[in-house]
Amino acid sequence: MTKKLLTAVSVLLLMVMACLCFLGYQGYVRYRREIADLPIKEAVKAYTDKEDYVPFDQIDEDFVNAVNAVEDKRFFTRKGYDLIALIRAVYHNVRYKDLVEGGSTISEQIAKNLYLEGYVDGLEEKAAEIFLMFDLERNYSKEELFALYANMNYYGDGYWGIGQAAKGYYGMDCNDLSLAKAAILAGIPNAPAIYQLSDGYDLAKERQVWVLQTMLNNDFISEQEMDDALIEDVKPIQK
Repeated sequence: MTKKLLTAVSVLLLMVMACLCFLGYQGYVRYRREIADLPIKEAVKAYTDKEDYVPFDQIDEDFVNAVNAVEDKRFFTRKGYDLIALIRAVYHNVRYKDLVEGGSTISEQIAKNLYLEGYVDGLEEKAAEIFLMFDLERNYSKEELFALYANMNYYGDGYWGIGQAAKGYYGMDCNDLSLAKAAILAGIPNAPAIYQLSDGYDLAKERQVWVLQTMLNNDFISEQEMDDALIEDVKPIQK
């Protein structure tokens, strides 16, 4: 490599680093502005104070494992950003030619829902999301964050939160869900308009297969448990 080429590469790397530092600073400014307007604990309290909020110890273990497998399998053991999850999500989405898996951690998705209207538009907002994520993980346990995530998600057909979804679709508390029902509900928030059970049941069943297969691949369930879940009737109750 010639001296001129080395110089050009060095200049390019410095420019990239400068841009990243600037975006990081802009993201930090956005983060500080957001929590000044609405402190983290107030934003979270708006959900946990709801009458139908379901704490972690009342959420079915199969549902926890299903969400953990497809959304953020290292959630309970990892702190902060997960580059591996992002790479894995891109691979799976390309392989299956569909949006089967997201790249954000559960904590990032909470931050996005609390402060960024559910989506990130550009690198500045992504940086703000990461600062918010670290703030959440400093103040709350992983169990508290998982419960917050499960309670803030939309499950289609007018149901917000796992408590409403379990009651509305199956007439039961969410700690009484079978593996089959837990897996189908865990798949809905990926695209509620597509997977809601009133008019997207067939697609939701296809999504359920993906959820159960991912649980099997991550040793949350056995092959026999998966086979039993796939033949269980999980059609919603008639109203």
